[in-house]
This record gives sequence, C-alpha cells and structure tokens, in this order.
Amino acid sequence: MLDLRHDVDRRVFLSGAAVAAVPLLGGAQLLFASDKKAGRKLITRQKDPVNLESPFAALDSFLTPAELFYVRCHYDMPKLDARTYRLEVRGAVKKPLRLSLDDLRKLKSVTRPLTLECAGNGRSFLRPKTKGVQWELGAVSTAEWTGVPLSAVLEKAGVERGAVEVILDGADRGDPKKEAQPPAPISFARSLPLDKALKPEVILAWEMAGKPLTREHGAPLRAVVGGWYGMASVKWLRRIIVTKKPFAGFDQTIDYAIWTKVDGLPTLTALTETDVKASISRPAAGETVAAGKEYRVHGTAWAGESEVAKVEVSVDGGKNWSATTLLGKAVPFCWRLWEYRWKPAAGNAVLMAPPPTGAAGCSR
Repeated sequence: MLDLRHDVDRRVFLSGAAVAAVPLLGGAQLLFASDKKAGRKLITRQKDPVNLESPFAALDSFLTPAELFYVRCHYDMPKLDARTYRLEVRGAVKKPLRLSLDDLRKLKSVTRPLTLECAGNGRSFLRPKTKGVQWELGAVSTAEWTGVPLSAVLEKAGVERGAVEVILDGADRGDPKKEAQPPAPISFARSLPLDKALKPEVILAWEMAGKPLTREHGAPLRAVVGGWYGMASVKWLRRIIVTKKPFAGFDQTIDYAIWTKVDGLPTLTALTETDVKASISRPAAGETVAAGKEYRVHGTAWAGESEVAKVEVSVDGGKNWSATTLLGKAVPFCWRLWEYRWKPAAGNAVLMAPPPTGAAGCSR
C-alpha cells in the first residue's frame, strides 16, 4: 500500500506533468472540446514511426476506449497475417513449440484490465529538454485484455532447470538511430525474469476491449505485462526465448535502462516496474474556471505492482495538501481514478498532484 504523497520527491513537482496552472476568473468556465464529447481523438506526437497520445483531459472512465488508447511504435508497424501467424517458443525448454492463434485459443484464456504507461510519459515537461517522443500526460491508458497467461505457454513447453529469463521478441524491426547501437537493424526485444514471466498478470493477448487487436496495438498477438512500463509489453510477438543467462540486448541495456548505484558504482539497470504517479486530467494547464463555484478536480494515479492507498492534491502550489476521494474499487495493476471538490477564489492558482522522480527512455 503506497501513499502517493509521501513516496515521491517533492522537488520535482514544478517540472512534472502533474502541475496545472489555472487562471480563476469571475466569468464563465472555458469548456474543452472533450466536455461536449467532440474532439476526442488521439494526438499525433510523431508520424514516422507513428506515436499517438491519448487525450488525457478527456479522461472520464476507468477503461480507455480502444480508439483513444495511446500508440507507441519504434519502427514501421509490421503487417502480420493472423491465418498464417506462428509463435515460436524455444531456448531452454524441453519441447520447442510453434503455435498458431488457434493453438493458443485452445488453452484456458483470461480477460483482465491492465494499465500500460510509456516510460517517457511527461517527457515534454522535463527541463532541460531530453531526446525522444515529446509526450505530455497521455502516454498512459487502461484496457481490458483477453489472451492466455504466458505461464501456460511456458508450462506447455517445459522450462529447463537453470533458466533465468524469458525473452519476448517482436516482429517490428529497424534502425534505432541512437549514438550507441548495434551495427545492423534489430527487432524490438525485452526480457522478463522467469519469476515475473510466470505470474498471472503477464498475458499473451489477442483481444483488446473485446475485439481483435488492431495493427497499431500489436496484432495478431502481443504481450501485456501488468505493473511494468509498456516497453515490456512487446507487440507483434513472434518469438519467446527462454535463456539460462541474463539478456543483454539493446533495449534491455542501452535503451530503456537507467543509471543506478550497485555497491557504490554507477550501473545501467533495465527499467521494470512502473513508478508511483498521480496526474491531474482536469483542470488542464491554462484552463479558465469560474471563481466562487464548485469545480470537480479529477485525475488518476497508479503504483506499478502496488496498490494506491491515498492521493492528495494541492490547490495553492504545494503549501497545503488535501485528501481526494478515490473512485471505484482498487484493481490490481491498474490506475485508480480520484476526484476533489474545489471552490476557487478569483486569481491564479497552481494545482499539484505528486509526480514521480521520473524514468528515462520511453515505452511501447
């Protein structure tokens, strides 16, 4: 159970995406397009490759509509035929497999909601500016996924003694265009420790929101890893490789890694669990609201593999903090919506909810 006020570094508030500066006037409230259910569409952050952000100010439900779920691509999207698709399972397994979608559907399927967040979510607010897709608040979404637990596939293949990791290899391929990179185009691949791979929150999904995956979201099959940044949820999944030594691929060690200290020495460490975070969806930065009238401040918070216990919000730039009301029931590995009833006075105000210390890189 995490307290979202006290588990973060307050020094990053004013550079984080959880801050909304709001002019308070005696006149009418400025309505956003989302108030009238118009203009609710993905925001283009990059065209080549395609990267689309969810309109966070339109947040009004626990589940994100499939057409508003953020899209993260590293390379051109592959086009795979579901009829001829095969998933290879190999490496340190007793029985290598080559599975069709029909083979996977014969296993016991599950449907569950899971939240995915890009590790670079909020990058546009960082000072100084950093390279990468300039996401604002909306590189995070929650959907209901249907598929088979990865553990069921590994059980069918039979994991050999001594295995330590499971590599998820996607069909998307290209040049990462980074200062330090392999000499040839690569596929996007990430690994999970075996103990995480065997947990029920890790599924191989063929449906999203009750419908077959679209190409943008990894059709015909993708991984969805609950509680971890989105880069672990490899799309267009083509191979599962069980290995007896840690994977040291590009997107495991150079990209999607941060500097940490191990025995006092700086060490590149792969990003894994999603940070504790809370964000304000409304009012949005710069929104004009009516002074003297109650306003519903609302947003969402998430905590990786932990549960959100409390969210606090400040309406005076961090001088004072008030408890918000958590909405709905806690759902494992999912965000929690919250609200706060605010009666503003005339003038300017800075609203804040605690952001994390920040992750480097960007997720899928």
